[in-house]
Amino acid sequence: MNRGLLLVVSGPSGTGKGTVCRALLEKRPDIHLSVSATTRKPRPGEIDGVSYYFMEEEAFRSMINSDGFIEWACFCQNYYGTPKEKVEEQLAAGRDVILEIEVQGAMQVKSEFPEAVFIFVVPPSLEELEKRLSGRGTEKPEVIHERLKTALWEYSNMEKYNYILLNDEVDKAVERFISIIEAEKQRVERNDDWVNKVKERI
Repeated sequence: MNRGLLLVVSGPSGTGKGTVCRALLEKRPDIHLSVSATTRKPRPGEIDGVSYYFMEEEAFRSMINSDGFIEWACFCQNYYGTPKEKVEEQLAAGRDVILEIEVQGAMQVKSEFPEAVFIFVVPPSLEELEKRLSGRGTEKPEVIHERLKTALWEYSNMEKYNYILLNDEVDKAVERFISIIEAEKQRVERNDDWVNKVKERI
């Protein structure tokens, strides 16, 4: 059995990366979405253990010290991290796993899992990004300004990713995402079993 793909999805707040990932899972329920842990407070409608594992900072730091995260990062004064055990179980079982994480965390994953597929989600323009953030109605103006400033820093790291995924329309973005997954599964280095069987006949 081939090991599952580790799909690392990042992008500035407001690009709709979470929406795209959820829409993808509706079409591809065989893919597992890793649930991240965070110390930030839940937003309206978010559910503990589904949206995130919401943790106190002390508990989060304890998991850092016990090497319980694949990656972790501090973003806008809150901690985010990917619990290690569940992800490894899914990959070993041959299931593809999506990590929807910030750029800082993605770079940690890249050093440990260079075979992972790194995807950076972008909106049609920076103006559209600002409009989306303002339209949430959940953030204060100073928070929106800080997120836009952070977005520019995140854009400066795009070249470290394998793919840019444009989210102009969710359905189109999902189709592009599926195309990336299918292309990656055809890479020679991901099909050792088949290649070795052919070599045995040569």
